[in-house]
Amino acid sequence: MMREENTKVKPKKFLGQHFLTDLSVASRIADTVDACPEIPVLEVGPGTGVLTQFLLKKDRELKVVEIDRESVPYLHTHFPELGDNIIEADFLKMDLKSVFGGRPFVLTGNYPYNISSQIFFKMIDEKALIPCCTGMIQKEVAERMAAAPGGKTYGVLSVFVQAWYDVEYLFTVHENVFNPPPKVKSAVICMKRNSRESLGCDEKLFRRIVKTVFTMRRKMMRNGMKQIVGKDAPLLEDSIFNKRPEQLSVQDYIDLTNQVSDYLSGSSL
Repeated sequence: MMREENTKVKPKKFLGQHFLTDLSVASRIADTVDACPEIPVLEVGPGTGVLTQFLLKKDRELKVVEIDRESVPYLHTHFPELGDNIIEADFLKMDLKSVFGGRPFVLTGNYPYNISSQIFFKMIDEKALIPCCTGMIQKEVAERMAAAPGGKTYGVLSVFVQAWYDVEYLFTVHENVFNPPPKVKSAVICMKRNSRESLGCDEKLFRRIVKTVFTMRRKMMRNGMKQIVGKDAPLLEDSIFNKRPEQLSVQDYIDLTNQVSDYLSGSSL
């Protein structure tokens, strides 16, 4: 029997909760974990288990992490088959290596809207453990993550995520299938690790360059890069600095980082 949402567990605004009520959408989200078969699954923010019930049908090792103290006892009562696999914790503070004994896993969920970007930055930090990440987020965030260079939605999150993952925007979810309805549309995505084992550049400098230039995304790269190499740096005469930040691909940013690194170390002087 399908488990319906429990009205006794109230969605909490401070946790960014919007409980999914459409079982067909929940089933479709659960099917996204099939992109990486066989390995365990970790669901973030199960709430009342609308997605969980379909993940349990996958016959995969499943754990769920929930910070809401009201939801945890509900999950224990309605999903006794999970047993000790219900983790009461803050996902952002978890040691992910301990979840499945250091084994890789699929990360999925109807992610809390107020911390979705933070979840994906943690995913990037733990990319060796997470070959596949799926789930539902704000439509705007999904579009940014999947955006190709050249568009207005391409930005810092696009570059950072696509450096390590291939991102696929799967489908849009409308507001009326949630309690309470969010003010924005949602979307389901699938991210799979690409073949890149290393950026081949100074990753700290890479992140600094990307963040810096996108603070001036409407201006030429030269404007933002002055903060890093100095306003009179001969390096800035290169034609790449005539472009705007959204015009550069991930590989362009990697190449640029190496160019800047060489300049700063004095090897190009």
